[in-house]
Amino acid sequence: MDRMEKPADTEANIVRLNKNGDPLGPNSEIGRKLKQYYEDIVSEEIPDRFSDLLSRLETAERSKNEE
Repeated sequence: MDRMEKPADTEANIVRLNKNGDPLGPNSEIGRKLKQYYEDIVSEEIPDRFSDLLSRLETAERSKNEE
């Protein structure tokens, strides 16, 4: 397909929108809530104990690679 050529408007290429212009339809609210939940988790701080464990693991791996 040339760069200037547009893909055919087949059913697979068309995004169906509901009355509100939303492609997810009734699942939109679920999608929004999952996205918010994910963003909340990602923004949480890493617990100190977990950070310490990661640091100890990195140190152990470095010393193993030096041997």
